Order: sequence, then C-alpha cells, then structure tokens
Amino acid sequence: MVPAEQQKIKGLLQLAQEVLTIEAEGICGLIHKLDGNFVQAVEIILGSKGRLIVTGIGKSGIVARKLVATFNSTGTPALFLHPVEAMHGDLGMVAAPDVMLALSNSGETKELTILLPSIERLAVPLIALTGQPQSTLARHSRVTIDVGVPREACPLGLAPTASTTAALAMGDALAVALLTCRGFKPSDFRRFHPGGSLGARLSLAIAEVMLTGDRLPLSHPEQSLRQAIVEMDDKRLGTTLVVDNGLALQGIITDGDLRRALKRFDNLLDKPVQEVMTRSPQTIGPEALASQALELMEHQAITVLPVVDQELKVLGIIHLHDLLGRGEFKFNT
Repeated sequence: MVPAEQQKIKGLLQLAQEVLTIEAEGICGLIHKLDGNFVQAVEIILGSKGRLIVTGIGKSGIVARKLVATFNSTGTPALFLHPVEAMHGDLGMVAAPDVMLALSNSGETKELTILLPSIERLAVPLIALTGQPQSTLARHSRVTIDVGVPREACPLGLAPTASTTAALAMGDALAVALLTCRGFKPSDFRRFHPGGSLGARLSLAIAEVMLTGDRLPLSHPEQSLRQAIVEMDDKRLGTTLVVDNGLALQGIITDGDLRRALKRFDNLLDKPVQEVMTRSPQTIGPEALASQALELMEHQAITVLPVVDQELKVLGIIHLHDLLGRGEFKFNT
C-alpha cells in the first residue's frame, strides 16, 4: 500500500473516532442534566390512561418514529404524529387522556410551535425533549427535559448528529424507566412481539386484528354531517363508515373528505352524509392477511380499511396504527 493511501485511511479512521467521541460526550453530558423533570415526565406518562403521542419533524421526526417503536414494544402505547399532518386534520387523533412528547433541538421549529395553542386547548400534557430549555416549545410544555449537547459531530455544525443521538438516548432512557415502573416481564415482551418480528405479526388474518362491535364508527346516508362528525370524534379513528340498515357499506367519510367538502359547500354541517361521502371505498375481506392490508394502504395512501363480506356487509375496520404500533396488537375473542 502506497503512503498516500495509508495516510488517507488513517485520516478517515481519525475522523470516525472524533465523531464517535463527540457523540459519546454528548450522551454522557446528559447524565448530569437528569433531574426531577425526568421523574415528572415518567410519572405523567404512567398516570395517563391514553397514549403517548410523539411528534417531531426532519431528523427529530425520524428519531420520534424510532422512539414510538421502542415505547410500543416495551408496554407504553404510542403513535407518531407528523406536525404538518396534524395541522391538516390529524390532530383529531389526540384526546385529553393522551400525553404528547415533542422533539425539537432548537425548540423553535415552526411546524411544532404553531400547534402549541391547539395542544393547550386539548388540555394534553406536553413533554419537551429540546436542547434549548428557554425556547418557545419549552415555555409551553408542562415538563422540559434538556437534551442539549456542546457541539455537533458535523464539522460544519449544520447537520444534526450529536443532538439527535442525545435525543434518541434520552428517549430510550424514558422507555426503560417506564418499562421498569410497569413491571414489564419477558413474557410481556413476547406478547408484544408474536413470532419475534413484524413479519410474523403481519401474517395474521384481518379477522384477528380488526376492530368490531361498539368500536366501529358507523353513520347512515340520511344523517347530517354534524352527526357523522360526532361519531368520528367518539370513535377516534378519523373516519366513519356509511352503511344502510343492513350494515351494507355505502361509502366512507374521512378527515380528508371533510376538508374537501369545506371548499364545496355552504352550511356543510347540515348536509346529508350521502352528499359528502366517498362512494365505493377500498375494502378488504376478513380472510386476507394483515400484510395485504398494509400493502393496500401504502399503495392507496390511506390509513383505514373497511372489512366486508362478499355482500359488502361491514364486519369491522382496520387502522394503519393498529398494524404498525398503536400499543398492543389487538385480538378478538
């Protein structure tokens, strides 16, 4: 190997070592920042009868998604809420029993700060993971956990590196603390990981995981949209299935349908459901696999699927969050 190549290899290894050192220092620096705020955050989440809604955008959003997976697999029901989608209807999935965990290194992320008044109106406790304890996000949060780092590993100081690693590590610390407080056991872990992988979970039949009975959001074509919105809010799935008296599927109304209808109609709330609903929605049968439902949802860019028999009679409904992590995988008995 020529000297120039040896020097190049040496330089790359030194650079990698420096990055790892900076990121390790960032995580170790969090140890001295742990205080009563961390304990309070754990107590708030433990005391909640709802879900942990985790939000963030950009690199923080990617970290938030990973934390959702960790929380769900260790006994804390969680889901990811994209701040932009929240501004366009998805905030409807958040209710008072829930707790929100927001990730933003600056604490000034516009897509998050614009949501703060709405979160306050919902009376949802907000926990912030931020590197700026005096930021807008921190000031509007019930609890702020400081995850600030002295410097980023990026030599330009621009790409989030050490800061996102620190946020991820603190989120893991929260998950493990919650796991321990809940008395989570290996048998519980297996219950949340049937088959040991998401692939095994998705091999279940739709009939085993669909929501049924009183959990179904149902409306009739002649009802007013006002009544349909009440049903959507009560069932907290962001949709209602429109059926006749025999439960045959006539259509569906989603948050997206409502937004589009606002542009088309005056006196929208008094309109009959049948004028607003989407007719002939995508459906799936109870014998299909959960993996097929996931593939169809991804292809059609939808989050819910009515489950029907051959006569289009509604048997249930399946939501994307129930496939990918709204807490424990639900089984009908």
